[in-house]
Amino acid sequence: MTDLTSLSIADARLKLRAKEFSATELTDAFIGAVDGGDALNAYCEKTPDLAREQAKVADARLAAGDAPSLCGIPLGIKDLFCTKGVRSQAGSNILKDFKPPYESTVTTNLWDAGAVMLGKLSMDEFAMGSSNETACYGNVVNPWRRKGDDTALTPGGSSGGSSAALAANMAMATTGTDTGGSIRQPAAFTGTVGLKPTWGRVSRWGIIAFASSLDQAGPFTRTVRDSAIMLEAMASVDHKDSTSADIPVPDYEAALTGDMKGKRIGIPKEYSVDGMTAETTALWEDGAERLRAQGAEIVEISLPHTKYALPAYYILAPAEASSNLARYDGVRYGHRAALSQGDGIDDMYAKTRAEGFGHEVKRRIMIGTYVLSAGYYDAYYIRAQKLRTLIKRDFDEAFGQVDAILTPTTPSPAFGLGEKSDPLDMYMQDIFTVTVNMAGLPGISVPAGLSPDGLPMGLQLIGKAFDEANLLNTAYALENALEFNATPEKWW
Repeated sequence: MTDLTSLSIADARLKLRAKEFSATELTDAFIGAVDGGDALNAYCEKTPDLAREQAKVADARLAAGDAPSLCGIPLGIKDLFCTKGVRSQAGSNILKDFKPPYESTVTTNLWDAGAVMLGKLSMDEFAMGSSNETACYGNVVNPWRRKGDDTALTPGGSSGGSSAALAANMAMATTGTDTGGSIRQPAAFTGTVGLKPTWGRVSRWGIIAFASSLDQAGPFTRTVRDSAIMLEAMASVDHKDSTSADIPVPDYEAALTGDMKGKRIGIPKEYSVDGMTAETTALWEDGAERLRAQGAEIVEISLPHTKYALPAYYILAPAEASSNLARYDGVRYGHRAALSQGDGIDDMYAKTRAEGFGHEVKRRIMIGTYVLSAGYYDAYYIRAQKLRTLIKRDFDEAFGQVDAILTPTTPSPAFGLGEKSDPLDMYMQDIFTVTVNMAGLPGISVPAGLSPDGLPMGLQLIGKAFDEANLLNTAYALENALEFNATPEKWW
């Protein structure tokens, strides 16, 4: 029998329905893989008993012929999603041992679709990071390594646990969130497919907030087809999230024809930036040529305000974080600092937040509080919002000419843990991805090739708002043309 942990969702779904193996057998195979992958530190909470209970229910549904799209499929869930009765602390000590009494809308949708939860996945604290080095659980390690080099590499961030677990076959798919690239960048670093839907396509209710106007949940999968299956299960309108769009969720899998004839693919000239490696440029050009060979027309476009996206993002995202994270004060739940005699409520707030938040979160809270303060609000926050409008307008004009936009996902392959100590250098990892969040558009990273030292690299496709069906079809065509099938050599 094929190693069960290497199957795609689509393949496993067929085999489960054909009774080649049971959901319980599939789940047990993944539980074994999770237990054998502790060296990667991807899982921060394992839930084998819950997984087996859910698998038993899935087997009953399969036997009864009542098998929804993800029936019996074992998933890993990012620590940002609240899961009822299971520790959910956003990678932060300030929420230490918090067990929500409720379930997020996304995970509710997944369980309704028959999925099985293997556990919770580590992440950068409150989703603030590009390397998964800010989690209270310690660093997550990428299962990939450079040729002839044992240096521990980052799996990307903030959804580093999600990308590492999938790449190491410790889940059949995983959930992530993307505020500035936190699904697409880790996907590129681990040779997986990472989809960030349109803002509003997937409910944010029950997902611990970083920056509410930028955050969006999406899946990590092995294939584009699996992304289509996962997105259809995750997406829904939700009365508990007033920003979720009341737009019907299409059959994304049915849209995967791979037909590129008559499609126009934009290549933004502003995405050729300093610091981009030669192999990244070559990969980008190769991707464009492969789409051209399938019948697409390649068109150069301009997104002139791209150069302002990163600085504007690092004003808006910290501003929203400063507001959202003000609720963590030690009063109602999570960590509370020990107080000395004579300490008042202000002392409790200050000590709790100083102890509970990590350095990167504190840095961003301070930046956000500063740009929202009197005298600086107009100079920074309002100007950044105006730039955001211009960035969105650039995309609107571009999509008057093209059906999708092709770019690199990251400027380079995965780097070593601890190699980037300068925050500005780390922030540059999101240079190709933040524009998509600023405009609220869907984007997907597809594994496209290996660097000279054997590390995976990704290409990003950007689509029109709420047009994930066409975006996924373009990604499907690109995936078929690239035929990427490399996997990391197991060392853990």
